[in-house]
Amino acid sequence: MRQRVFGYWTLAWVGMISNIIALPIIALIISYGPPFKVANITLAVSLGWPSAIVGIVSSSALLAEKKWGITLTLVSLSMVISGTAPYSIVRLINLKDFFGVGGLTLLSALFSILALIYWCNPKHRRTIRL
Repeated sequence: MRQRVFGYWTLAWVGMISNIIALPIIALIISYGPPFKVANITLAVSLGWPSAIVGIVSSSALLAEKKWGITLTLVSLSMVISGTAPYSIVRLINLKDFFGVGGLTLLSALFSILALIYWCNPKHRRTIRL
């Protein structure tokens, strides 16, 4: 019998939906004007879209109850944190953009850190899944 883990299904669905929504939002951020135009394009192509695509695959694996989905989720969340945390700090310091893209990426980084802590829970690896 499986051990129930609180929040597994909710966070798997939230991850799927948020990663699908992230793809057009990243494209919108690329289309912004001159401040950090090169940084926006570079981060979107090198980290933004790949982490969203890995997140969609990992959420699909979580919904299919595959054990490797948790590992892929940790990789995706680490990619998100490594891109959004420094970008938001630089944007907040240089542009004072607390309620724009800087604040949005900071919130994204904080939620990703909380999700990373949740998915690192050893209960996920002890439960019997396919």
